[in-house]
Amino acid sequence: MPFAPYRHKAQYYETDTMKIVHHSNYIRWMEEARVDMLEQMGLGYDVMEKDGILSPVLSVSAQYKSMTRFPETVAVAVRLTRYTGVRFELAYEIRDEATGALRCTGESSHCFIGADGAPLSLKRKFPAWDALFRRYAEEAK
Repeated sequence: MPFAPYRHKAQYYETDTMKIVHHSNYIRWMEEARVDMLEQMGLGYDVMEKDGILSPVLSVSAQYKSMTRFPETVAVAVRLTRYTGVRFELAYEIRDEATGALRCTGESSHCFIGADGAPLSLKRKFPAWDALFRRYAEEAK
């Protein structure tokens, strides 16, 4: 896997009265893992936004497999599964760090837009970044 997993320790405020993490937090952890993945690529949101690129979420889904409890630590593995130059898709696996038990899987899709909100092609505007995304997408196959 080309990306180091993102680690997150479940916080008490993320849980319900049974100390089980609320389902909405898994989506947040996927967001944190995506930000971390982009930083590992050298293209963190701060870098992209400085160059006028935004990357909104188009869709996100999660399939819950087992419960995460406070204060467990999870490892979020993320893979770049599809890249078109304008859009990209990611797959996530969230596992208990200590046992390896699968807690959740998920997917998200995103696009690139300029500050004006219009779709932006990395291939045309940022060919080096396009090559980087293509390389990671190929490695994930």
